[in-house]
Amino acid sequence: MEMVKLKVNGKEIQVEKGTTLGEIFKALGIEDAIGGKSGSKLIDLLTPIRENMEIVPIHRQDPESLEIMRHTLSHIMAQALKELYGYEKVHLGVGPTTEEGFYYDVEVEGHTISSEDLPKIEEKMREIISRNYPLFRKELSREEAIKLFSDMKENYKLDIIARIDPQDTISIYGQDGFTDLCRGPHVPSTGMVGEFKLTHVAGAYWMGDSSKPMLQRIYGIAFWDRKELEERLRFYEEAKRRDHRKLGRELELFLIEDEVGAGLVIWLPKGAILRKTLEDYWKEEHIKRGYQLVYTPHVGNAKLWQTSGHLDYYRPNMFSPMEIEQEEYFVKPMNCPFHIAVYKSKVRSYKELPLKLAELGTVYRYEMSGVLHGLMRVRGFTQDDAHIICTPEQVEEVIQETLEFAVEMLRSFGFEDFKVYISTKPSDAIGSQEQWELAEGALKKAVEKIGLPYEIDEGGGAFYGPKIDVKIKDAIGRLWQCSTIQFDFNLPERFDMEYVGPDNKRHRPYMVHRAIFGSIERFVGVLLEHYAGLLPLWLSPVQVKVIPISPEKHGDYAREVEAYLKNKGIRVELDLRDERLNARIRDAELQKIPYVVVVGDKEVESRSLSVRSKKEGNLGSMTLEQFLNMLTEKIRNKE
Repeated sequence: MEMVKLKVNGKEIQVEKGTTLGEIFKALGIEDAIGGKSGSKLIDLLTPIRENMEIVPIHRQDPESLEIMRHTLSHIMAQALKELYGYEKVHLGVGPTTEEGFYYDVEVEGHTISSEDLPKIEEKMREIISRNYPLFRKELSREEAIKLFSDMKENYKLDIIARIDPQDTISIYGQDGFTDLCRGPHVPSTGMVGEFKLTHVAGAYWMGDSSKPMLQRIYGIAFWDRKELEERLRFYEEAKRRDHRKLGRELELFLIEDEVGAGLVIWLPKGAILRKTLEDYWKEEHIKRGYQLVYTPHVGNAKLWQTSGHLDYYRPNMFSPMEIEQEEYFVKPMNCPFHIAVYKSKVRSYKELPLKLAELGTVYRYEMSGVLHGLMRVRGFTQDDAHIICTPEQVEEVIQETLEFAVEMLRSFGFEDFKVYISTKPSDAIGSQEQWELAEGALKKAVEKIGLPYEIDEGGGAFYGPKIDVKIKDAIGRLWQCSTIQFDFNLPERFDMEYVGPDNKRHRPYMVHRAIFGSIERFVGVLLEHYAGLLPLWLSPVQVKVIPISPEKHGDYAREVEAYLKNKGIRVELDLRDERLNARIRDAELQKIPYVVVVGDKEVESRSLSVRSKKEGNLGSMTLEQFLNMLTEKIRNKE
């Protein structure tokens, strides 16, 4: 009899090899555990233990228990689909857990799953849960697994089996008449799952490959506690209300039309004003800090992208080349090589460094259609890009100044809660150890000096340098990736960048890539969702709506108010429609215009305004000058 040595809850024991975890816990009197953990690996009660290890029991109150429970719910959903639409008509892909729940990729012959189907699927799932079927686990040889899933006509499972390492164990799990290829872990029976809700259906290419079939991905969320589930559902409703795609249509800011091109943004007049406001502010702040603005082409010769390495490392994300006079050109996925061309346009002295080159440069990247998402993930976008070229001695000061600038800019848009990640040297890094130590040290010192909490992403840097990522927390607690400060030891070498030092010799500079917003498109999307469309006054495309009670009777004074405010730089609209006053005020509120000015007999006579604030309600009567002073002060302070 072969034995294995275990340490369970600090107690050392020996058990027969192949004893299940459930049997081990039972013998030790450990009750109510739904699984175990060895290091970072989760193990369910059905799994036989065949090697020496230390095991910690997992109970419902432990965070890891959610993953085990949610995984079982994905199987219960798969069984429900089979029972509803036919075992031979439902073909299963993969059904993993997510941060808050689970999903399953499926193909249903003769039927497209829609949101209307979700209540019916949920009802069937609850039936299966109420039956409290015990789960079973079985290990198969590769040949047995292939035969089983061939007989079941589960071609996607056969594809998975073909990808499994020959040394790995192949296991199946099941309950009642349902069987699935799975590594686990699972709870012991269907009745032991928590509270759940199916949320939505999306499309997903098999294995993320657009040349393969499109499956339907059915999402669910799950928690042990009903209250926690309901809170999360309320969060989803709030997120739905704030969806920038919906707000973009309602506020007439932008369009993304398939007939124009998936992932390509058309900015409508109001969106263009918002974008211009952002860009003007960005340019002013950069010029103040010694950045030099540049403009570079949208396409570049293939030789440029060969030198930069993009053709070797990034070609799948680049759009197809065009031929011009027997030479290949690509639309740019990055701005960096062009900024390097600016740097190399003349011999540079150490006295010119650090040189800060900045551009709102539009780039184009081929993203799979399945990952495109409004302004957040597009194929053409404008990076708020900058490249800082400096000497090794200047690195620490450059990083600190750059990070301070990024945080200051983000704060001016109302963000105060930041999460910072420092990604360090990966195994395939280029550059000397000395360079990496200098760069990583500069990143850490900058974050610590500013007083921001940070986490280290060990080995998460790019092969060409470490980086800082700054994430901002929005009004409902979601984190968004914005600013990046990235070292680069690669491009200065590839492009043979040099500067003349105080010793009159040539030296290799350091290069830092930097974006604050990330991209204009994505940042606008984040702003819309953070503010639920009610943007701060200084950013709002229309800041004031002027509404005469009677367009005919009070229209002249309303036009005078409009002209006065426009002349003072206020973005104002006049509503002279022959509609009821309440309807026009309501329309202005739906358009999330910060201030509505109503004028009637009293206002015409006293040369005043009746002012309503979208956020603060009725502000009462003001003179035109008082109203302008209030607006000017709020805009200046970016309230």
